[in-house]
Amino acid sequence: MTASDMAPSGAPAAAPVVSVKPVVLHAPERGEDLRVRVSAPVTGHDLPVVLLAHGFGSSLDGYGPLADHWAAHGFVVIQPTHLDSKTLALPADDPRRPRTWRFRVEDMKRVLDGLDVVEAAVPGLGGRLDRDRVAAAGHSFGGQTAGILLGLRVRDAGTGKAEDLSDPRIKAGVLLATAGNGGSDLTPFAAENLPWLRDPDFTHMTTPALVVAGDRDDLPFTVRGADWTADPYVLSPGGKSLLTLFGAEHFLGGISGYEAAETTDENPAHVALVQRVTLAYLRHALGVDSSDWTAAQRALAGDTHPLGRLESK
Repeated sequence: MTASDMAPSGAPAAAPVVSVKPVVLHAPERGEDLRVRVSAPVTGHDLPVVLLAHGFGSSLDGYGPLADHWAAHGFVVIQPTHLDSKTLALPADDPRRPRTWRFRVEDMKRVLDGLDVVEAAVPGLGGRLDRDRVAAAGHSFGGQTAGILLGLRVRDAGTGKAEDLSDPRIKAGVLLATAGNGGSDLTPFAAENLPWLRDPDFTHMTTPALVVAGDRDDLPFTVRGADWTADPYVLSPGGKSLLTLFGAEHFLGGISGYEAAETTDENPAHVALVQRVTLAYLRHALGVDSSDWTAAQRALAGDTHPLGRLESK
């Protein structure tokens, strides 16, 4: 059984994709204008939107296997370059560094505020967005970014407050290999150097979401092991689903890029499964069509599928 054995696809056939970068959104208080990449199918109308937040150090050029797949099947995918990107090379003593997690959330909201600019920058995209169907997705650090837009609360080390930074414009989320609980679950290094991991509160993360975790994703930030990355599912309220990939590490088989050097567990079958299940979920959660999601839930129930398991609550 493979990723393609989950019944016929209800998604539109893959369309050619146009991708434009960089689209620049003015951001004087950020210290750097926000640069984004926009990918969209050349056909179709009422296209839902996915904001895709990269992992630490990456950029708008990452995650082609996901961005291209989603765009080819009917989504407009917008990828910001966040301040922690290696392409910006912030000095180690840059005062913005401790608040990069918060700048990331503001970046995503700035994209939503600037959809007119984004739409106008892509030839042929005008009037084709469905601005009422918007999802946030992210991998690793980007998963926390997306989670905050869904209601996850992070305590600001500067103010001591854990504010509600969610955005009602975001209707669903996809959190890929992202951080779990803080406190005693963190390593001493993570507790000291990554303040945004110390005290997350998932109890307010009420927006529907799919969490994707690899059962061999043993990150150096936690003393618990790979199940830490399932916490956004376990510790948040209902309306969530969890896709567990058997044998997958942090990059889930290679979602961060084509032939990406950082992928430690290259597995095209895992990537194909993530592509198909996340697309099915996004179509379901944004009210486009649920047939592929129902098929995925059936095919991946229990431990009968060799690649992974899908459960919901």
